[in-house]
Amino acid sequence: MNLSELLEPIASQFRSLGIPEPITHWGHPVMMGIVVLAMGSAVAYTGWQGRISSDKEVSLKSRASHRQIAPWMFLFMALGYTGGLLSLVMQRQPILESPHFWTGTALLGLLALNGVIAFSGFGGNKDSLRISHAYIGTLAVGLMLIHGILGLKLGLSI
Repeated sequence: MNLSELLEPIASQFRSLGIPEPITHWGHPVMMGIVVLAMGSAVAYTGWQGRISSDKEVSLKSRASHRQIAPWMFLFMALGYTGGLLSLVMQRQPILESPHFWTGTALLGLLALNGVIAFSGFGGNKDSLRISHAYIGTLAVGLMLIHGILGLKLGLSI
């Protein structure tokens, strides 16, 4: 059984709700665009601000904000990933053939890895893990942009 077949019963339930086609087609990109632009930029900004600010108070406040926003961003992205898969199945489009699917999968993997690093307390506050966390996060933000471009291309092609 492939992924589309596995998700078809759920997609069928959503199809039966009579959701207008533009919402099925563009709902995922609009909602995820908001998450990426609002939360992604806030997480990246507060993360780097906490890391590079010479003002100790600003650094501590930024790190606290980063810790509050980042898990929510991951949750919304994971939910959005699921919604994107269901949207494709509802539109009877292939999943695994899409570069957008693969960049989304890689992105969630990077964000999960970064979450594990952070939740481990950076391995006992190791500088190497703090640096890795910062650069993995930056790589994830860059991948978010590529993912969005591929998503727009996908949306315009179907």
